[in-house]
Amino acid sequence: MQRFAELAEQPEASRLLEAALAEGPAHAILLHGPPGVGKRTAAYAFAGALLGDERRVTTRTHPDLYVLEPLGEMIRIDDVRALRHDLHMRPFEADRRVYLVLDADRMNEDAADALLKDLEEPPSYAVIILVASELGPLPPTILSRCQLVPFRRLSERAVRDWIAARDPERSEAEVRALARAASGRLDRARRLLDPASASRREALVEIARAAYLDPDFEPASAAEAVLGFAAERADETRVRERETIDPLGIPEREADQRIRRAGRGAERDELLASLEGLEAWYRDLMVVAAGAETAAVHADRLEELRADVQLELEDGSLAAAEAVRELWRGLEEFNLNPSLAFEALFVRVVRAIRMPTALGTS
Repeated sequence: MQRFAELAEQPEASRLLEAALAEGPAHAILLHGPPGVGKRTAAYAFAGALLGDERRVTTRTHPDLYVLEPLGEMIRIDDVRALRHDLHMRPFEADRRVYLVLDADRMNEDAADALLKDLEEPPSYAVIILVASELGPLPPTILSRCQLVPFRRLSERAVRDWIAARDPERSEAEVRALARAASGRLDRARRLLDPASASRREALVEIARAAYLDPDFEPASAAEAVLGFAAERADETRVRERETIDPLGIPEREADQRIRRAGRGAERDELLASLEGLEAWYRDLMVVAAGAETAAVHADRLEELRADVQLELEDGSLAAAEAVRELWRGLEEFNLNPSLAFEALFVRVVRAIRMPTALGTS
C-alpha cells in the first residue's frame, strides 16, 4: 500500500516514509521543506500508519498521539517539559506513542536544548516526528539525531493541476494566475480559491498601487487594512477550527488552546502572505517593464501593470520590493509589532517608489 503516493512531486519524501514503515522508523524523524508542500499532511499520515488509526490521528483524538505546536510566536521550554513528562508514559492502545512537533524550527534555544535530551535517549516505544520549514534555526545536535525527510517546493504545473482539479470551471488564464500567486504552495492555492481570500488579494493589489498612484495615500491606513486582512483570516480560521473540534468531545481548555493556536497561526501566515503579495506586485512592475510579461506573478492584472509601467517606476519598485522583503525577514526572525512595522514599511515604499512630482516636489 502506497500511503504517500498522493503527495504531489515529493518522490524522495514518499520513498523515505514508506521505507520507514516497512523497516521500522527511526526514533526521531524530521520532515523539512518550504511551507505548504504537504509536510503536515504527510506527518499525520505517517503517525496514523504507526498507530494504526489514521482517522483518530487526523482528528488528534488518539490517546497515543501527542501534538506540540507553538502557542504564539514560538515553542517555549515549558511546552517541551510537558512533552517530556508525557514521553515516559507507556502506550495506552498501540505498540507506540507518537510525538508530533509542528513548526519545530520555532523552538527557542532553551526548548531545543530540553528536547535534545530526549532525542538522545528516547524510550523504545516513542517516535518523535518533527516538522519544520527551515533547518537553519534548529541546532546541529538535533539535526544529527533525526532522520531527515526533505520536501521540495512544487512546480507551477503541479499547482495548476491541483487548482484545475478542484475548480474545473475556471479558465486556463485564471488557473495560471492563481498558480503563480500561490508560489508553489498548496495551502496558498487553497486559500486563493476561497472568495474571501480572493477579495483580500484584490484589495492588497489596490493598496500596492495606491502607494504610488494616490496622492492622499496614508501609510497608517494601509497598515491598518493589511492587519485587518490578517484579523479577518484569523476569525475565519477560529470558526472552522471550532466546527472541527466540537464533534470530538475535546475538553474545553484543550479546545480553546487549539482554536487560539489556529487563529494566531493564520494571522501570522496572512501577514507573511500579504508581504509576499506586495513584493510580487513591485517586482512585476520591473518584469513587465523589461518585456517579460510571461514571468509576471499577477498574470491576471497585466492591464494595470502595463499602465503603471508607463510611470517609469523601475528603480523605485526595486527599492520597494527590497523593503517589503526586509520586513518579511524581520517578521520571520523577530517579535516585531506588526502595526508599527507595516506603517513604517509603507512610509519607506512611498519614499522609494513615488516620482518627485507625485511627492509634490519639483
